[in-house]
Amino acid sequence: MSVSIGCAENWPKPPRQWLGHSSDVVCVSFSLDGHRIASGSKDKTIRLWDVETGQPLGEPFRGHSYTVRSVAFSPDGRRIASGSTDKTIRLWDTETGETLGEPLRGHTDGVSSVAFSPDGRWVASGSDDKTIRLWDAETGQSLGESFRGHRGAVLSVAFSPDSCRIASGSTDNTIHVWSAETGQPLGEALQGHSGTVFSVAFSPDGCRIASGSRDYTIRLWDAETGETLGEPLRGHTNGVSSVAFSPDGRQIASGSWDTMIQLWDAKSGQPLGVPFRGHKDGVMSVTFSPDGLRIVSGSGDKTIRLWDARTGRPLGEPSQVPRFSSVAFSPDGSSIASGSMDEEIQLWDTETGRPLIQRFRSQPLDEQFRDHNRAVISVAFSPDGHRVASGGNTIRLWDAKRGQVSFQGHVDFVSSVAFSPDGRWIASGSWDYTIRLWVAETGETLKRPFRGHHSGVLSVAFSPDGRRIASGSWDTMIQLWDSKTGLRLRKPFWGHMGGVMSVSFSPDGLRIASGSMDNTIRLWDTETGQSLGEPFRGHSGAVRSVSFSPDGRWIASGSDDKTIRLWDAETGEPLGEPLRDHSDSVSSVGFSTDGRKIVSGSMDKTIRLWNIETGQERLSQAIPDILSFGPIPPSSTFTFKSYQQSNGPHTLPRLFGLTSSSHFAPPDFHHCSLLEDGWVSSSDRLLYWVPPHNRYGLQHSHILLIPTTSSQRATWIDFTRFHCGTFWTKCRK
Repeated sequence: MSVSIGCAENWPKPPRQWLGHSSDVVCVSFSLDGHRIASGSKDKTIRLWDVETGQPLGEPFRGHSYTVRSVAFSPDGRRIASGSTDKTIRLWDTETGETLGEPLRGHTDGVSSVAFSPDGRWVASGSDDKTIRLWDAETGQSLGESFRGHRGAVLSVAFSPDSCRIASGSTDNTIHVWSAETGQPLGEALQGHSGTVFSVAFSPDGCRIASGSRDYTIRLWDAETGETLGEPLRGHTNGVSSVAFSPDGRQIASGSWDTMIQLWDAKSGQPLGVPFRGHKDGVMSVTFSPDGLRIVSGSGDKTIRLWDARTGRPLGEPSQVPRFSSVAFSPDGSSIASGSMDEEIQLWDTETGRPLIQRFRSQPLDEQFRDHNRAVISVAFSPDGHRVASGGNTIRLWDAKRGQVSFQGHVDFVSSVAFSPDGRWIASGSWDYTIRLWVAETGETLKRPFRGHHSGVLSVAFSPDGRRIASGSWDTMIQLWDSKTGLRLRKPFWGHMGGVMSVSFSPDGLRIASGSMDNTIRLWDTETGQSLGEPFRGHSGAVRSVSFSPDGRWIASGSDDKTIRLWDAETGEPLGEPLRDHSDSVSSVGFSTDGRKIVSGSMDKTIRLWNIETGQERLSQAIPDILSFGPIPPSSTFTFKSYQQSNGPHTLPRLFGLTSSSHFAPPDFHHCSLLEDGWVSSSDRLLYWVPPHNRYGLQHSHILLIPTTSSQRATWIDFTRFHCGTFWTKCRK
């Protein structure tokens, strides 16, 4: 089998996967040199992995008779401690995989957590028997009596950097801090969580403790006084199973049963960028590499994943396609601007789906932002269509004639930007809790920041007359501001139970639509601040984007539930069934100027353009347009097509509804599916693997896939030498 037409002429090997465990991966740990990862599983084994290659090192470590719930490297990397449901702790030689001595016995119930002291002298263990024990790391002898004080199972233990203290988290919803020397509690229990504390971690300077809980939150504590530091860190939609500080103490990583990993600013408690997505089951363990550049995670999906801590991309698998975080129509409807998690802004032709001019690319970040996520979170066209504003680590204005202008003023991530109707001003909302107003021509900031929110500002929008600015925030409030004075026009709009992720004015300026983390859309009277009717309910995930149609009759919404919905703006009733073709969160939606199309951007790495028939009252009548920028969504059915290149090597024709099987499919395999990892299957049988670059040109149902880079093109596969068999010897020739 060979590629006759396509980006990758040489077919590479399939991407490596960290597969080896036969059941849930419960725990992971980096060696201090960052070269190895240890993992423990419900399959009763421990495995060592090479970080660079993702390959297992040697055979599994076998000895435990039940689930391995915790693993930890010794500071010198020569030993691993493991704790198991079989009530024992074992010490292992990392070179040979042999156990060092007899199992450490003393607990009367399962061992849920183990930790080496930073000086390497001790091993601490926490158990379902409600106690903590300290062991001599060399001899395996129990040191003194068990630490007693918790009223529930101890699920996590962690040493302070100086080895003098031990923190523990329990099913009794509390954290205790103990003297490692005496086993006595230091002060009262730390109380604040309303659910089981699954995980605790000391900051590198020993001044703070982070905890993750069943109550979906992370909390920060003063390690000396036991006082809570700020508000709980909210964002996960299920229990937080694991927390870890970065080596410099500036960030916290959290893993959750919601399958996601989130990075947080350890000082402000604000989330940094969007969650890391990829696991298909709960994330049970996360930890940073010693250099802070990578995060390893273990999951109930039986896999281990390695992530780039700066970008959130999985490492070890090709990832050439950006995840689109924001999309916007140009005023004349001829082009679409997109912002991505890969620092890029791209313009697209809405008729052909081809990129217009070279991508805009962010310059190196300012020093103060160098550790933040580099995503472009928001894009907006100027009213004349000649400029694009983008928000990310800073605000940038892109002009085909003048190049880019950088706006400096915010001290944290910029989550939203909007042009005033006359194009003279740009409003921006930031995680520094403020809104700023800028001169679009010069980039100069006007007046002082608009202050009033108590958390990050997620969305800003100008009223149609430009006199007001609406803002939505993580603090669950919507604020209305005078754009000239920066003063609040009335009390905050209250009603949402979660962060307000998007706000949009109606064309007449009398109403504001808002989308929230509480999965609802609300409509507000701009004069009174009162909620109009009941919330719009239908989404099963956070509503990330809302937009009024140009005539004000409809509202479009995009959600973490992977769908787009259309609503009657008067009644709040959904119009037909949701659009379900995206395979990940829909981060942005917008109407074309004529109201006949909706554009959507998604974390599934595609932009989709939807036709809405004029006068149709039900969304079920709307079908996807032929344009879809990006790769095929996971588990999509496809057939291969041969594309004539009469208009040049990078031009794809406009094709409608090509759903029949093609003679370019492998012989005798006419109904194939492209799985998420790139394998092509037929009747659950794996046939061959498709590299990411060549997946672009595969034909799927009603959608023509347009490449996300101008160098991509359709894929044509020559199957004349294709062989598929049970044994490799039958396929080799």
